[in-house]
Amino acid sequence: MRNKTSTARGTETVVYQSSLQLSTATLTFLGDLLRGHLKKIRSRWRKLPPGKIATIVLAILRHDQRLADMAGGNRISATTVRRWVMEVIELLATRAPRLDRALKKVTRKGGHVVLIDGTLIPTRRRTGADNRRNYSGKHKAHGLLFLALTDDKGRLLWLSAARPGRSSEITTARYTKLVEHLRSHELGAIGDLGFTGLDDDPDNPVVITGYKDARTKPLTPAKKQVNKLIASVRAVCEHAFAHLKNWRIITKLRLHVRHATALLRALLVLTNIEVAR
Repeated sequence: MRNKTSTARGTETVVYQSSLQLSTATLTFLGDLLRGHLKKIRSRWRKLPPGKIATIVLAILRHDQRLADMAGGNRISATTVRRWVMEVIELLATRAPRLDRALKKVTRKGGHVVLIDGTLIPTRRRTGADNRRNYSGKHKAHGLLFLALTDDKGRLLWLSAARPGRSSEITTARYTKLVEHLRSHELGAIGDLGFTGLDDDPDNPVVITGYKDARTKPLTPAKKQVNKLIASVRAVCEHAFAHLKNWRIITKLRLHVRHATALLRALLVLTNIEVAR
């Protein structure tokens, strides 16, 4: 019996068009960033011009297009497309603000409060020891946990590094020493009930959360009103996550987890460009 390695007769590559719902400012920004990088590293030749490379990368990030599909439509290899995607992700991630710079920017603009929340980015299930580390008992799914800070208008300010899905939000906040950074910049934060107990200073609290009820001690009407007020303020934080998750590549992360932090921070930069247009 002979194995056939050639393609069947009559099979042809069919190329179709799809719209990319992004602003011209985003495409121009990424194209200029890539041109500057190529000039800096003295890259003399690429198979496609920087503007076309930027369009391909944005299509992968926005619509989660498969590398092989984008490669076949542009007559290049999937390895080349993957190299372009990782190159652009690293370029964008370096432009994402770090925690101290983000808080300093809020202080400089006269802000006093930031909003804090966490989200789980789904990942593929892996075998072995890595399987349990990324399993979230809260969401009953495998993923990576990220913390985010937003301003009172719902603009993303900062994203933490990726943490295993089994981590809790309050543990991740303590790991990043969020309270110490907020106190050093004289800023406050509003969070959900998952951050209750994060700030151990009752006289000068930095992180404000709602009230938890107990089975034997229900909440009073006044405490319920406080919880509603905090929830109304935090609504814009959910809007920020909605803008971030418009990039469908994080619907279910297929990249290696070591690239997750750089990917989310790259998407943070692109999201802020899209929202600010």
